[in-house]
Amino acid sequence: MIKKGATYLVFLCLMILLSILYGFTKKRNQQKKIETIEVEFEEGSNPFLTHETVNKLLIQNQETVKNQSKSVIDLHHLENKVLLNPYVERATVFITLGGVLKTEITQKEPIARIVSSKEVYYVDNYGAKIPLSSNFSARVPLISGENLSGKIEEITQLVQFISEDDFLKKEIISIRKLETNEYVFNVRSGNYVIEFGLFDDVNVKFKKLKAFYNKTLKDKTISKYKVINVKYHNQVVCTKQNQDGEQQ
Repeated sequence: MIKKGATYLVFLCLMILLSILYGFTKKRNQQKKIETIEVEFEEGSNPFLTHETVNKLLIQNQETVKNQSKSVIDLHHLENKVLLNPYVERATVFITLGGVLKTEITQKEPIARIVSSKEVYYVDNYGAKIPLSSNFSARVPLISGENLSGKIEEITQLVQFISEDDFLKKEIISIRKLETNEYVFNVRSGNYVIEFGLFDDVNVKFKKLKAFYNKTLKDKTISKYKVINVKYHNQVVCTKQNQDGEQQ
């Protein structure tokens, strides 16, 4: 019985000692100052942001967090500041055991550049606006026309259809939305346009367009056309490059 009591007492003393050591270590660690700030961008991210730009966001109480004690750093506040940047999709801010304040960032991915009489901006896969950047210009399709803001979801889906096909992604360089809500594509390979029509039967229209490309690129007749129209059901209507405007 006495032996059991002695064992329990030793165990209790050991736990108290460990608690004291843990508390001392934790307090000492919290008093340690931030020595370095590191910003890491996800591999393949668009270079809209620079390390300097992000460092300017890591401000607390109007002061840089460098040389401040870890105990006064509000990581949630700093992370939210970074996430408010219009180029940032995801961000994580944390402090390493070595006293490094590290920020890991994934930047937004633009899929199209919107150009209207009122404004110019990028959109991502979710239809979210991304402002232009002086650091980087994305090579994405140019979307022009009027009243584009009301059709952003539709435009985003149209561009996604195009970007999923390697050939069309390279071939279609710009899209114009008409007042009738129909779309016209400008292409890279020749002096002709594609009249796509309304945003309906999208899969069928692109299948017809790809079949037409396969044939005309193979027999090298693509340069003869001025307009390729895929609006109509089960057919491709074309206008040739001549003064008579011959159609077939």
